Amino acid sequence: MDLRQLRYFVTVADERHFTRAAARLGISQPPLTQQIQALELEMGLKLFVRSTRRVELTEPGRVFATEARAILARLPQAVALAQRTERGLAGKVRVGFTESASFNPLVIDSLRAFRAAFPEIELEIEENVSTRMAAALEAGELDAAFLRPPLQSKGVVVLDPIGSEALVAALPRDHRLARRRSLSLPDLADERFILYRRMVGPGLADQVMEACEAAGFSPVVAQETPQLSSTIALVAAGLGVSIVPEGMAQVRPQAVAYVPITGLALRARLALARRSGEISPAVQNFIAVVKGGEH
Repeated sequence: MDLRQLRYFVTVADERHFTRAAARLGISQPPLTQQIQALELEMGLKLFVRSTRRVELTEPGRVFATEARAILARLPQAVALAQRTERGLAGKVRVGFTESASFNPLVIDSLRAFRAAFPEIELEIEENVSTRMAAALEAGELDAAFLRPPLQSKGVVVLDPIGSEALVAALPRDHRLARRRSLSLPDLADERFILYRRMVGPGLADQVMEACEAAGFSPVVAQETPQLSSTIALVAAGLGVSIVPEGMAQVRPQAVAYVPITGLALRARLALARRSGEISPAVQNFIAVVKGGEH
C-alpha cells in the first residue's frame, strides 16, 4: 500500500465512478482499476460494490475512506514539519543543568533566547548532578548540559567552556565577618567549611580546596552536602561557612551573607557538555544560541 493508492481510492470514493475518477487523476481507467483491485487484494476485503453506472462504498470502504482522507489531509503538514525539523526549527532538545548552573544568568538568558528564537522546538529540562548528566549524555538520554568542569567521560562527551563567575563566601548572617564589604581567603582559615560533595560534582569542590590550599591552609570540612542549596541551608543554620558561585546569592539572602573574596584568582567555570559526533539541527541551533551569549 502506498500514498498513490490512497489518493486513487479516495478519488474513486468521492466520484463514485471509475471513469470520472480516472479523468480527475489524469490517468486512464485500466491502471486505476488495477490499483484499486491490488489495494483490495492487499487488504483482503471489498472496498466498493460495482454496478454498470456507478460504484458504492462498502461499509469497510466507508470506514477506510474516512481514515484515508485524514491521512492525506495530514500529509502536507507532515512534510512541512519534517522540513522544519531538517532546518532545526522543530523537534526536541533535552537539556540538563547542575543546581548551581541554574542560577547563572547565562543559563537563564540562553534558555529564554532559545525559546524566543525557536518557539516550535520542545525543551525538555532536567536538573541533576554532573556525574549523572555525563552518564545521560553518554547514553543518549540528554543532548546538552550546563555544568561545572572538569567532567569525567569515556570520550563520548565534548565540553565547551562558555563562561565563569566569581566565587564568594557564604556566611551566616550573624557571623563576625558577615558585614564586611570583602574578605580574603586567609580570613576563613579557622572556619568550619560546608562543601559540595566531591563525588557528585568534583569541579567546584576541587576549586574551593585548591584555592584554600593556595592561600596557605587546608579547610576543615565539617559537612559535605549533595546539593549547593543544601550547603546554603546549613550555612543559614550556622553550621559553617562555604565558598559558592556568586549566582547562588539569590538563595536565602535573609539568612546568609554573600561576601566577595579579594585576591581569589580562581573562578567557577561553566561549560556546555554535549555528545560528540553527529547531532540534530535543533541541538546545533541550541548550541549556537548558548555560545552566542557566552561571556
